[in-house]
Amino acid sequence: MDLSLIVLVVIIAALAFDFTNGFHDTANAMATSIATGALRPKVAVGISAVLNLVGAFLSVEVAKTISGGIVDDTRITPVVVFAGLVGAILWNLLTWLFGLPSSSSHALFGGLIGATWVASGADAVHFAEVVEKILIPAVASPVVAGLVAVVGTYLVYRITAKVREDVVGKSFKRAQVLSASLVSLAHGTNDAQKTMGVITLTLISSGSLAPGSGPPLWVVLSAGLAIALGTYLGGWRIIQTMGRKITDVQTPQGFAAETSAAATILASSHLGFALSTTHVCSGGIIGSGVGRRLAEVRWGVAGRMALAWLLTLPAAAAVGAVAAEIATRGTVGTVVVVAALLAAALGIWMWSRRNPVTAKSMTEPDRAVPAAA
Repeated sequence: MDLSLIVLVVIIAALAFDFTNGFHDTANAMATSIATGALRPKVAVGISAVLNLVGAFLSVEVAKTISGGIVDDTRITPVVVFAGLVGAILWNLLTWLFGLPSSSSHALFGGLIGATWVASGADAVHFAEVVEKILIPAVASPVVAGLVAVVGTYLVYRITAKVREDVVGKSFKRAQVLSASLVSLAHGTNDAQKTMGVITLTLISSGSLAPGSGPPLWVVLSAGLAIALGTYLGGWRIIQTMGRKITDVQTPQGFAAETSAAATILASSHLGFALSTTHVCSGGIIGSGVGRRLAEVRWGVAGRMALAWLLTLPAAAAVGAVAAEIATRGTVGTVVVVAALLAAALGIWMWSRRNPVTAKSMTEPDRAVPAAA
């Protein structure tokens, strides 16, 4: 298989996005377990990393949705895919900087849609597929996970009402290890596939694979490893927001939130719906807060998260469109986009060093997170 330089650039960018997806979405699986003390921070991200890698091998339905669903793979080029990835990576980095648990999935979709629209026209975007397999699940999935978590949390507290509090705490801490692990496994089946789909789309658009092909084994393995590495390094800013700023999570709540999220994600992966694990897990956490009597749900934080969700698709699409406009002008344009992406990433990282959030921060209850304060 002959891979051109631009295809290699796109593959590297796709794996870089996968890496940011890993550290951006670690919070989805492990935030509540870390918040309740069920798992130590480093142990939690280590378990999550391994299970994300395992989950990447369980299904390829979501990858097929991306590689042959939302855009016309016969009308785009690797340069266009690269431009879409630029929009997704920048949005992931910005929302990570401010501790906002936005959707890496929607950032990717938005970037691809914006880049494809500019390069090949609006009719190269399959808007019916976008609505059916992206927008509808985006709205429905947090509602479904939230409702399941409300019912689950209510029932858990009713069933254990006469059990000693210390016994309940110990039992559900053990249960949370299993439920959080299941979310990590589910996350691998859904999110790692998105990078698989992008790389497969690139290989199809360059003629290296036939239209309609599934991801080769090396694509599955590399995507799984990239998201696992990002997961292990942790996204402590977002973990702190998810675990502490939405609601004060007790162990039964955490178990209910994680179980409802895992069930929703696994069902969607089986059906090929490329939903946002961030939306699902956030819905589960909010639902667990509603389901526990006297629990406080901080709706201001939830509102800021919802605003970020609404901005994700159009913001990433706008960046992807600009990147496509520049990159499609030739090699010089592509080099300019690469340089701009690297400069922006470096600037964001340097900015984050002014107020670092680490694994140690998870044991400091009074530490504030800028985005959710």
